[in-house]
Amino acid sequence: MSASLSLPHLRADAASPGPQEYPLGHLPLTVLVGVTGVGKSTALGALQELRGQKVLPNRREVADAVMIWPQVGRAVTDREERFALTAQYRAAHPGGMAQALGSLLADTRHWGPAPLFDGLRGLDEVRYAAQKFPAWRFVALGAPDTVRVRRLLGRADGFDRVTGSSATDGGLRAELEGLKGVFAVFSPTELDALAALAALEGPECPAAGVLAKVRIVLSERRQYDPAAAEAFLRGLPPQRALILDTVALNPAQVARAVQEWAVQASV
Repeated sequence: MSASLSLPHLRADAASPGPQEYPLGHLPLTVLVGVTGVGKSTALGALQELRGQKVLPNRREVADAVMIWPQVGRAVTDREERFALTAQYRAAHPGGMAQALGSLLADTRHWGPAPLFDGLRGLDEVRYAAQKFPAWRFVALGAPDTVRVRRLLGRADGFDRVTGSSATDGGLRAELEGLKGVFAVFSPTELDALAALAALEGPECPAAGVLAKVRIVLSERRQYDPAAAEAFLRGLPPQRALILDTVALNPAQVARAVQEWAVQASV
């Protein structure tokens, strides 16, 4: 099986750029920052609508091509296994996704001079990107972990799955409490509320689904600290970073805030 995957109009051979190819680290990217379920799609749509900018292959696709496929030579769909493999990549490349993305050559005839990327996660990636690529700007979106679980339950994305989440014979609340590291992320009261979701929502929200989404959030939080990333970005000049709470703001307000910031930052 091939040890590599290709990305459209992007490649890793920075030693031999073509006439219209530039390292993404040199281009003025606008980068979304946030963990799963914070509402990045809304911000991305707002930026596209404002300027018609091209959107680079997303984090999942770049991870497949640069981090995962070279390690195991196959597609990996289980979210927990993906987190483990990307962690192995970061052990050798401290900048993680930022380092991987910034090293790629982009054909600007296709992507234009200032594309968008969704997205970066955690302090290490954000700090590396901000320090190594001064032309990049950041839109960070945040939401509490319980809200993220609810949003994952409400979206039909086949990528949001983990193996071994169907056994709930012992009761959902007990199984949630038994998850590794759960009390570092959720309080007992929050676990009570999450366990009640299956009963409140009925067959549209089975207990196994709640368990799976909580496991995804926990696995991601073991790898990335969104609060630390946001704290770092708050120290950047306002034209380089925008931080939004997607609970306090509805999707229309998020889109408007992103568009206003993009206009002001470019002046």
